[in-house]
Formats: sequence, C-alpha cells, structure tokens
Amino acid sequence: MIFLLLVPLLLPFALSALARHALPRLAPVSALRVLTACDLACSGACVAALGALVLVGLLKLSPFAALGDLIHPLHTPSNLVVLPTAALATGALALGLWTLARSAVRQVWALRAARAEAGRRPAAGDLCVVDSPHPDAYALPGRPHRIVVTTAMLRELDPAEREALFAHERAHNTGGHHYFLAAAELAAHGHPALRATRATIRLAAERAADESAADVIGDRRLLARAIARAALAGNPRRSTRPDFAPGAATGPVPQRVAALLAPGAGRSHTLRWTALLLTVCAVLPTTAAATGVVALHHAVEVAQGEERP
Repeated sequence: MIFLLLVPLLLPFALSALARHALPRLAPVSALRVLTACDLACSGACVAALGALVLVGLLKLSPFAALGDLIHPLHTPSNLVVLPTAALATGALALGLWTLARSAVRQVWALRAARAEAGRRPAAGDLCVVDSPHPDAYALPGRPHRIVVTTAMLRELDPAEREALFAHERAHNTGGHHYFLAAAELAAHGHPALRATRATIRLAAERAADESAADVIGDRRLLARAIARAALAGNPRRSTRPDFAPGAATGPVPQRVAALLAPGAGRSHTLRWTALLLTVCAVLPTTAAATGVVALHHAVEVAQGEERP
C-alpha cells in the first residue's frame, strides 16, 4: 500500500521532462489539451496519495485510531518508514494548500485590478488601450473578453505588427487559453515538479495562439517580427496582469519565433510513442493512487474488525 501511494509522487518528475519533449512533436492545440489533462491527473493523484499517507500516519496513533472506531491502530510493515513518510506528506500537503491559497488570492486581486483598469478606458470592440509608459499587451479573460494594450506598446509597433499582435491575443480569448493556464497553475501546487510542466503548458498556449494568428493574418514572418519586437520592448516584471492572462511577449520568444519561421519542424515518427508515454504518465499515477486508497480502506476495515486480513 505504501509503495503504491509513493508512485504518484515520483511520476510528475517524468512528466515534466516528457512534456518538454512532446511539445515540439504535437500540434500546439493538441499539446495544450493533452499536457493540461496529464498535468491535472498527476496533480490529483499526488494530492490523493498525500492525503492517504497522512491518514495512514494518523491511524497508527492510538487516539486517532479510537476516533476511527479501530479496534487497534492500523497495521503497517514498519513504523520507521511509515511515520516519517506520513509526517513529510503532512508537511507537503499543508505547504501546497498554503501556496495555493496565497496564489488564488493574488490572482483574484490581479484580475479584479486589471478588469477595473480596463473598465475605466473606452473600448473599441474588444480592444482596450491603457495609457502607460510600460509596453505590454495581453488577453484579459472575463465577460466580455478584452485585449488590453498599453500606449507604450502601440508606439513600439507599426500598424501591420499591431494587427498581428491583436490577432494573437484574440486567438487566446477565442481558444479559452486562460482556462488551461489556470488549470496548470492549480496543478502546480500539487507537486513541485509540476511547476516545470506549468511552464511548458504556458508555452503550448502561446504556440497555439501563434499558429491561429498566423492562419488569420496569412503572414508568419510578420507575426514573428511583431512578437519579437513586443518581447524586446516589454518587461514582464512590470506587468500587473494575472498569470492566467496570456500575453504575446511571454514565454521563450526565440523558440516561438523559430517555430513560426519553420512550421512543422520537430515533428517525427516518434509521435505515437510520445502519446503513449503521456498516457502512461496520466493513467499510472491515477491508478496507483486509486489502488492505494482502496488498499487503505481495506486495512481500515480489518483494523475495525469488519474483515479478516
């Protein structure tokens, strides 16, 4: 049982490496969906495994065993392994919940501030221009969706580059990419290794918007130039947008520009193996966590005297 509950805690390390390998080999939209699903599955399995390990440790203590109507404390092979593991799981779970709560509060306040600032400016359709000396542009989720761009960013781009930038941001809103980014942010608090996967999912969202915008404007070089100039002008540290509000100048811009200038590069016959490995990284931790929880339930029933071991 303990071994099964440890499996979901190890697989996220493999997923973070596999996600970086898979992104250039999958279509950006497919990569965004698949990686987000795998990310959430791994994170959920980790949280379930940590909770089960905490429960194992508690039920080995007589006061908590009595609260659970156990005839005797939960039987496990070795207290020298189980109790320290349960203590570490308790700390990891508490830390994850704390960072999640802190991040949620910060993101909600950032979203409210961004929506309030956009609401004070006249909008031309879905475009909202904010007077600011700091170049920035991003897709703002909510009702209605907005494309927020600062006056400093507009000065950095020529008219054709502006339209390319707006097409990129509209692609984010049309594709609902903020949902994927919010899911990746949520999953990242379930396991430290999933923070690297969160960065890969953000890149997948930008690549998906790049490809959609390129189809709309019909000029990949123009879009690549607009993204590069926006990235050179912008300063992410000065941006006040929430993390799940994607912007054209975020992420590894040189990698995105190279992909736009060489469409289809990086695809290979390893696509099936990549999809298979991603499926394993999603299914295996979920199955292991579910099996471990079932085994724990059986052990509790034995300790309650309801079943024989």
